[in-house]
Amino acid sequence: MAIAEKMKDFADKSSWIRKMFEEGARLKAAYGADQVFDFSLGNPDLPPPPKFRETLIRVASETVPGQHAYMPNGGLPWVREIIAARMSAEQGITVNAGDMLMSCGAAGALNVVMKALLNPGDEVIMLAPYFVEYNFYVDNHGGVGRVVQTDAEFNIDLGAIEEALNERTRAVIINSPNNPTGQVYSAEAITALGKLLDDASQRYGAAIYLVSDEPYRKIVFDGLAVPPIFQHVKNSIVLSSFSKDLSLPGERIGYVAVHPEADCKQDLLNAMTLATRILGFVNAPALIQRVVAELQDVSVDSTIYEKRRELFCKVLDNAGYDFIKPKGAFYLFPKSPIEDDAAFCGILQNHKILAVPGRGFGAPGYFRLAFCVEEDYITRSADGFEAAMKEATA
Repeated sequence: MAIAEKMKDFADKSSWIRKMFEEGARLKAAYGADQVFDFSLGNPDLPPPPKFRETLIRVASETVPGQHAYMPNGGLPWVREIIAARMSAEQGITVNAGDMLMSCGAAGALNVVMKALLNPGDEVIMLAPYFVEYNFYVDNHGGVGRVVQTDAEFNIDLGAIEEALNERTRAVIINSPNNPTGQVYSAEAITALGKLLDDASQRYGAAIYLVSDEPYRKIVFDGLAVPPIFQHVKNSIVLSSFSKDLSLPGERIGYVAVHPEADCKQDLLNAMTLATRILGFVNAPALIQRVVAELQDVSVDSTIYEKRRELFCKVLDNAGYDFIKPKGAFYLFPKSPIEDDAAFCGILQNHKILAVPGRGFGAPGYFRLAFCVEEDYITRSADGFEAAMKEATA
């Protein structure tokens, strides 16, 4: 075989979104792009804020010597100072430039964190439904993903986490607002989880870190605020990107910060800095670091996503689907009307609708819909959702 067996296995397990993409291309070729309703990809469609283009053009035009040179692996110090100041206000605790690194998106940050934390066989708890790549990121660095289900409303299940904790546990990854459910974990749940991890850390004699993946932090609805992790959990790591709140997923720019009072903070930061280099990132992209430094006070208009949420919820409700209204991000995660979520996604395809089976997110029996699409697109899909429900329940 030309490729590693593990990669072949991974390719098979991670193929749901790719399969939807391929099926979408086939359907669009057959029926026309405007007649196929593709809700499979979480690719933000809103343009970046106007200030982005203005800043990009100006920064790209500067001719300062060394503008595109190598830099410290952790990123430009002055950029980190600016982002640390914004994080300090967001987290309600002073974060310094030395507490953080710039990264190649949130995905790069997660890989850097896992490389820094894990010995072979160490475990990382992931709360299902979870972002599809988490398991692969953990495996990249010799770790073992331990999947723990959330409760019936996709909230943190402390009892299930406590049962999964053991002497090999090194971290728990949370994602709030969550992809794929749109759930936002409460401050009370975060505090309780932090205490649970502190108790387990003392019991097993090693810190267990709460790793909070927050690219959707600014996309929340109904006046909700995402709780600041650093205020509630000392042994915590917060990472994010500008992919969603600035609509810059292709620019691969993000950051990771360690709680200023975390156990072994400096060792952890040193390890993450080294990991940035030896994983081949070297440093986050120079040009876009300079650009986002000037965009800390802007974001896309999340009320547009909120309006789409309302419209999509109405479409699904009228068609008889069972779902929990998302509090943030731009996804819905309804229950499949039949047990086999993949089979139901096949029925949706019969009606020119593309969705992703929940099993790809560690939650069979559900399916994911992304509403980062035009409102007309959502409205015109209503007949297809109704027809698919009738076909599935006939």
